[in-house]
Amino acid sequence: MAQPIFFKQPPSSTLAELAALTGAVLVNPARDGDVIRGLASLDEAGPMHLTFFDNLKYADQLKTTNAGACLVSPRFEAQVPAHVAVLRAAQPFRAFMKLAREWHADALRPQSWFDNDGIAPSAIIDPSAHLEDGVIVDPLAVIGPRVEIGTGTVIGAGAVIGADVKIGRDCNVGARSAIQFALIGNNVLIHPACSIGQDGYGFIFFGPEGHLKVPQTGRVLIQNDVEIGAGTCIDRGSLRDTVIGEGTKIDNQVQIGHNVTIGRHCLLAAQIGLAGSLTIGDNVALGAKVGINNHLKIGDGAQVTAMSGVKDDIPPNGRWGGFFAKPTKQWFKEIIAVERLVQGGAVDPKGEGRE
Repeated sequence: MAQPIFFKQPPSSTLAELAALTGAVLVNPARDGDVIRGLASLDEAGPMHLTFFDNLKYADQLKTTNAGACLVSPRFEAQVPAHVAVLRAAQPFRAFMKLAREWHADALRPQSWFDNDGIAPSAIIDPSAHLEDGVIVDPLAVIGPRVEIGTGTVIGAGAVIGADVKIGRDCNVGARSAIQFALIGNNVLIHPACSIGQDGYGFIFFGPEGHLKVPQTGRVLIQNDVEIGAGTCIDRGSLRDTVIGEGTKIDNQVQIGHNVTIGRHCLLAAQIGLAGSLTIGDNVALGAKVGINNHLKIGDGAQVTAMSGVKDDIPPNGRWGGFFAKPTKQWFKEIIAVERLVQGGAVDPKGEGRE
């Protein structure tokens, strides 16, 4: 549930109002005047809270919940305790999230950590930089020459924006982030401690004689509505640009190498490592700790299971996993075959271990 010291508390609402807002059906209309004052999980909810149930894994919590009301699908509503008002919804979690976004809009996009509504006196801004009206700059941020920042954007404390960087409107640059050689669109959310636009890992290998660094002269292009998790690093391109497509959502501690192109509306979970010069299509989903080798192509709509290592191209809509990754059906068959081999071959018919 939202804590009052950090987030704004929602107004009290009746169950009739909540049903109208979420599109759910209040099963017992006699309870339409019951009041709800917040949202909570099944196990923490009290009589003034709304919760939801959408997964049998939490059936025991549903039985013992003290919630005042519960969003639930028709197939599970009979399992809701009698003291809990039922709000029937085809997709309970979506309905719950719709209400959460309405009530807790302040948690969707970070604002100034210091309740700052302008430029902090300790911020350092080069005279040649252009900030539109309504930009917020928190203490100790540094903004370099010829930087352009659009209205509604928040620059966090200690962030460093290098020369000639352009950041669009309604963006957020998290505290201690460092951005250079980058062009950033509108409504981009960059969480704290990100490094964007540093040179990529490019060397000519000479063995015992040492290694020669390759100049990295490209940029990072981040399109509209992208979100980048804390501690993520995005290298600038070498000869061409590194590109993050519109609407893509990147989790924490992801490494994106130089010249990588990521399409629109992709989902990248935590601790992914993308080697240089990859091309990733639209609507691709990569699980946590996936590693992908350089110069590969991942087709539109592909999905890769967490902790997989990818060394081959993946076709559009492919479902791959494993180490090294392969189509999941093949991967599962091989796992089952190996398990049967081990279980069946560990001991011979005489009961003696095989050598």
